[in-house]
Amino acid sequence: MSKLVTIYGGSGFVGRYVARRMAKLGWRVRVAVRRPNEALFVRPYGTVGQVEPVLCNIRNDESVRSVMMGADAVVNCVGTFDARGKNSFDAVQHEGAARIARIAAEQGVAHMVHISALGADRDSESAYARTKALGEDAVMAAFPGAVILRPSVIFGPGDGFFNRFAGMSRMGPVLPVVGANIRFQPVYVDDVAHAAVKGATGEAAPGIYELGGPEVETFRELMEGMLKVIRRRRLIADIPYGVANIIASVSEFGQRMTGGLFPAQITRDQVVMLRKDNVVSEGARGFAELGIIPTAPEAVLPEYLWRFRPSGQYDAIKESAGGLRAD
Repeated sequence: MSKLVTIYGGSGFVGRYVARRMAKLGWRVRVAVRRPNEALFVRPYGTVGQVEPVLCNIRNDESVRSVMMGADAVVNCVGTFDARGKNSFDAVQHEGAARIARIAAEQGVAHMVHISALGADRDSESAYARTKALGEDAVMAAFPGAVILRPSVIFGPGDGFFNRFAGMSRMGPVLPVVGANIRFQPVYVDDVAHAAVKGATGEAAPGIYELGGPEVETFRELMEGMLKVIRRRRLIADIPYGVANIIASVSEFGQRMTGGLFPAQITRDQVVMLRKDNVVSEGARGFAELGIIPTAPEAVLPEYLWRFRPSGQYDAIKESAGGLRAD
């Protein structure tokens, strides 16, 4: 029998890439999610029966334990930017991570990987960053041999970063951002998945790894690069933090009043996070120690942002036709 890995949040943005890589290595993959019927797309990642979505609620011990039975490795990809109701930051990113690590240790799982975030800080004013750090602490306490990955902002097909702002660029001549001079080190989603697989298979030494791409750029520079890819000219407006807090408060209120029908475009917690750089710390272990060469954004962005160009997939054809007329 091939080895088995349980991936919590395995149908999410990062989790699905981890699942695909593990399946290609011949592992059986158990994708633990809240809504298995919405995760059926993971099945074709492997042969019939190799990749299976299963129901799991990480707030419940028995639910976490049942989907971990017999697993040789565990990967926790669960995280949230949209903390509402019972799925609060603390319940998901702190208590949920602690529960998975504790049960993995109880069941004698050989390897555990925990996806955290760059900027995790137990003293942060941001609930997101604070609970990420508390989750790390809990994982290391229960499972000292765990591999913890801290990626910077993650990009790739289906991301919530470049896709979001590329979509906003179609709404008018101004592209608003908060913290235009804050620095990021965008990391390709499949590179993060590659690092997770190294941990799950035992190729990576235990401990914390900070994952950043080959380029460090300000928020403004990232948006300028994105606009070049989608061939649009927009004025990038840096929204003051005070104004951003007001907008976030109104946006959150609207989300509550509509029961989530209209999600908040930005939250006060995100405004707090946008006050600090999101780059790899000097001297931190990262891709180099894992033997992975990170991918630059410009190598990937055109592959999935072309749909935001003025003429979408026909933009390149129009350019070619224009060149022929010029000749």
